[in-house]
Amino acid sequence: MIRVLVAEDQSAVRAGLVLILRSAPDIDVVGEAADGEQAVALARELRPDLVLMDVQMPRLDGVSATRRVVAENLADVLVLTTFDLDEYVFGALRAGACGFLLKNTEARQLLEAVRTVARGEGLISPAVTRRLIAEFAAKPVREPGPDPVILDVLTRREREVLSCLGRGMSNAEIAARLDMAEATVKTHVSRLLGKLELRSRVQAAVLAQELGV
Repeated sequence: MIRVLVAEDQSAVRAGLVLILRSAPDIDVVGEAADGEQAVALARELRPDLVLMDVQMPRLDGVSATRRVVAENLADVLVLTTFDLDEYVFGALRAGACGFLLKNTEARQLLEAVRTVARGEGLISPAVTRRLIAEFAAKPVREPGPDPVILDVLTRREREVLSCLGRGMSNAEIAARLDMAEATVKTHVSRLLGKLELRSRVQAAVLAQELGV
């Protein structure tokens, strides 16, 4: 069972999400939070596999809540967004969110997104993620970027995989592009995340964009 905590301040939206999630035999909604502070507290208490996190919530916004959840290694975070591409979304990228989901996503896609994150694949919708990454990369730099030397720890193949992540490609797409098994792609992704001390594929994608890989 995939244990999910739903954090959404609008009660009607939250109820709808919970209803959809509970319709799946392999997903268990273990808790509901109406704000960021409650989301973090419940994540500490319940230790879910995944937190479905709205970005704009009272008391503590979803970005700050995501940062705390990730920093304490409490759960993976799937961010809910209206896709305004505002600073909340880009902040969530850096905070370590494993994926992004539109609030108007169909029920089937919501369930598949949760399952995808649970499998360790953070790029939920390639089309959505590519646009997010592109917009993120196009934003003016307000602070020093990462030093390219950090990539020296990667093998040539791992760099190639990182480049593909930067283009928002899925494991299957990377496998086809680099002519390797999908299981091998997963191994390379896991290794490069560990070497670069990154939490998610999305963070790796952003890093690739920032470094022009």
